[in-house]
Amino acid sequence: MEHVLDSPAWHALNTHNSEFSFGNDKARYFDREVSPFAAIKEVSEENFRLLYNTVDHESTILFMTPVEVDIPSYWKQVASIKGIQMVSDPSTGLEKVAVEIKPLSHEHIPQMLELTKLTNPGPFDSRTIDFGHYVGIFEGDKLAAMAGQRLHIPGHAEISAVCTHPDHTGKGYARQLLLHHLYRIRAAGETPYLHVRADNERAIKVYKSLGFNWRTDMYFYVLRKEKQQ
Repeated sequence: MEHVLDSPAWHALNTHNSEFSFGNDKARYFDREVSPFAAIKEVSEENFRLLYNTVDHESTILFMTPVEVDIPSYWKQVASIKGIQMVSDPSTGLEKVAVEIKPLSHEHIPQMLELTKLTNPGPFDSRTIDFGHYVGIFEGDKLAAMAGQRLHIPGHAEISAVCTHPDHTGKGYARQLLLHHLYRIRAAGETPYLHVRADNERAIKVYKSLGFNWRTDMYFYVLRKEKQQ
């Protein structure tokens, strides 16, 4: 039986993040201002076609799968990225959070967009904050680092958009934000997980030091509609 984390976007679209979801019982996608993720119940040419006909915008979508797949030609493959899915080991002991971490709200969106544009932690748009639990570390009134939650499925919560302004790297801010979310998600009785580019060795090292372990490779396809065939 497929594990829910083999297709977290599909399960999030159908469960805890369904309020941002559009589609049907075989193909679904997020409100584009929240997230570009789209998913199908099972990988098949029929479902890829159904997704094509279901998505109602011309922007790119992001499709994820634990195995490489052939993308039908009516989708333009803009890019493909090899990533890693990592899951937190609940037995790992954690140090205390040692810096002030503040909740982020809609008033912080301009700074959040500026920071993610500069650091490129993954897709982030004007309403991504609506996934919830976004927090940040400030230097004065400037957002220096942030992290939040993204794909939320029963029993599991994804930590996402972990990023630090280049002027403030080396201060351990990413680790502090990860600790905050690890404590929060554990307290909710759920398992933290995350995705990272396979070539991001620096981030992977930090995640491993906090008890995250490789679960599976994950392939991300950036797709856009071609003319209907």
